[in-house]
Amino acid sequence: MQNKLLKNDEYPPSEDTFFIANNIENEKGEYALDIGSGSGYLTKLLTENFSLVVGTDINCEVLQNQSSYKTSNLICCNASDALKIKFDFIVCNLPYLATDEILDIATDGGAEGFEIPKKIFDSTINNLKKNGKFVFVTSSLSNYQKLIDYAEKLGLKTRIMAKKKLFFEELILVEAIN
Repeated sequence: MQNKLLKNDEYPPSEDTFFIANNIENEKGEYALDIGSGSGYLTKLLTENFSLVVGTDINCEVLQNQSSYKTSNLICCNASDALKIKFDFIVCNLPYLATDEILDIATDGGAEGFEIPKKIFDSTINNLKKNGKFVFVTSSLSNYQKLIDYAEKLGLKTRIMAKKKLFFEELILVEAIN
């Protein structure tokens, strides 16, 4: 997963962002949340089919400097911790890379690529409506089965929506329904 900053601390959308976008572009509903908004690409995409869309990111500078895909309702917080609303649809381009330490909050998932995603899941479950859908991307380079098992432990019904083979990894898009 590429994670270079553009000028003004803007994250460019990358391969995993476009992979998610291609698989969620027809989602519709009332309220949607993009956790880890980054470039704002997915947040902007969701505004086409949802009445209210919120984007969150732990990096305030990235949110402030979104330019190409700027939307309203951007909140700087950890996952969805600051929100008290239930969403029909939540998407997250997880920091899924298995790393010994967290050097880049946009990509590093910690031990087995599970440590940081687990925290995001724990936050997300509180903001997902009954029958709401949570879609997240992970990688063959992390312990993605452990993530799926954890989502199921939280009471979500999971399925792998799509896979995309890249040169050095396989991206895995998972749907988890409350």
